[in-house]
Amino acid sequence: MADFSGFNQSCQEKLPLVIACMAFLIATAMASKIHTHTFVIQSKTVTKLCATHNIITVNGQLPGPTLYVSNGDTLIVKVFNKAQHNATIHWHGIRQLRTAWADGPEYITQCPIQPGGNYTYRFTITGQQGTLWWHAHSSWLRATVYGALIISPTQGESYPFSKPDQEIPILLGEWWNANPIDVINEATRTGGGPNNSDAFTINGHPGDLYPCSASDTFRVAVKTGQTNLLRVINGALNTDLFVTLANHEMTVVAVDALYTKPHKTQVIMLGPGQTTDVLVNFTKTAGRFYLAARAYASGQGISFDNTTATAIFEYSKGSLSTSVTPKLPKLPMYNDTKTVIKFEKSLRSLASVDHPVSVPQKVDENLFYTVGLGLINCPNQSCAGPNGARFAASMNNHSFVLPKSMSILQAHHFGIKGVFTKGFPDNPPLQFDYTSKNISTGLWFTEKSTTVKVLKYNTAVQVIIQGTGILVAESHPIHLHGYDFYIVGSGFGNYNEEKDSKKFNLVDPLKRNTVNIPVNGWAAIRFVADNPGTWLFHCHLDLHIGWGLAMVFVVPDGPDYVSTLEKPPSDLPKC
Repeated sequence: MADFSGFNQSCQEKLPLVIACMAFLIATAMASKIHTHTFVIQSKTVTKLCATHNIITVNGQLPGPTLYVSNGDTLIVKVFNKAQHNATIHWHGIRQLRTAWADGPEYITQCPIQPGGNYTYRFTITGQQGTLWWHAHSSWLRATVYGALIISPTQGESYPFSKPDQEIPILLGEWWNANPIDVINEATRTGGGPNNSDAFTINGHPGDLYPCSASDTFRVAVKTGQTNLLRVINGALNTDLFVTLANHEMTVVAVDALYTKPHKTQVIMLGPGQTTDVLVNFTKTAGRFYLAARAYASGQGISFDNTTATAIFEYSKGSLSTSVTPKLPKLPMYNDTKTVIKFEKSLRSLASVDHPVSVPQKVDENLFYTVGLGLINCPNQSCAGPNGARFAASMNNHSFVLPKSMSILQAHHFGIKGVFTKGFPDNPPLQFDYTSKNISTGLWFTEKSTTVKVLKYNTAVQVIIQGTGILVAESHPIHLHGYDFYIVGSGFGNYNEEKDSKKFNLVDPLKRNTVNIPVNGWAAIRFVADNPGTWLFHCHLDLHIGWGLAMVFVVPDGPDYVSTLEKPPSDLPKC
């Protein structure tokens, strides 16, 4: 519902516009709805891959509930934590205009919901439509606590393509034959790397290529002549995933809830956190076909889960007998970076009259951030990482540490000192050949900090995100909370300002909330800092954010009511 108590000052001062403004707000209030949900985070016993496991779920479901809303609607979700771990819920990709208190990352915008506690998330969907998702943002709870968030166009508006016959959420996940919290806690204790997952899942099911999983396969019935929209979400914890459907072509029409120019492809690749909407024309007369997902592993020499999850698409006419083996698609090799780059470079913003592009043509803040792995010394070289050190990760050689006494947003809002420091560096402390295969061991070590970068409200920002080869080079899915951004350029090697900036796409660049940094490469993003709050900027590989590959942008309030952060909720959890 619209809140008229803070009616835009410009409307108040310009009397001829008052009636028009009021009419607009009333129409918005009448068209929007309030959706109220209850999430109960709790343990549940499930059987997968030949064994029984106790996992953490929302409302006993894996994945959790799919939420359906429309642009302009308000969501109210009361979360009860009945599990034994601290928990929060992040609404991945929601801009949270004025409602940063509802964003969800623990110790960034709130203290976690402690066992036995509860918190109500309240926010309005503003100017967004498409496929997003929600997930836990505490430790490795995201392994099983996640679900889809589907935003339909405002009433009276339509998709920029023909309405599909079916819309099917496809949530990709990652499964351990162990408690994921125990897996990461053991790695944290030793300073080494955690065990790889044992399987991938599609809508919670690993598929019949795994042992004891013939009955644990997600199935979709389709009809000849249908065009269906698959809303694909990579909810895996630590793995980029290739996805393809046997004998069927896909047309990409949106990524991260932002429309794209239609692009036909046989395979898509999603980094953790990314979503991709594809239209599929089902033209066969009969048959069973696998939708398959497996790892894109870009880091040379890094072990990974080399398995394939499947779902089955079955035509309703013809034989549906389980004795008919589904056709398996050809998937790229696990290290096929060429296919990944070709796919990502083929995507462009729709850039239509109804969905225009507004990429900043000039920037006020030009930032250069290195991202990659590193090490932290251990006493007596007693840890399980290289040379007896502890694995770490960093941006500009700062390995981010979460505060514990309160959230960064609370400290910023109330002016409390000692929780974080300002002055995150605009450039790395030392320039070197970032993508060299032989980086000096003197550059391997990073330092812990809780340092933020303050951006003036309405600042046009460019960030060059440069991957490094420290320890090992690999792709990093970098996610920015509270914003979408334009990917104006990307490439391999070290970014060259003079040469590479001349190739930037400032006409129809892809817009996302999560960008994959190419292995041994870089990406350039632009956005306008017009959303007050404290916004986490981090690698969406949960292993890497836990190692410190993150930082925080702090954006103060703007000049008027609509650019001012709301007051903190009365039920905000305490640390």
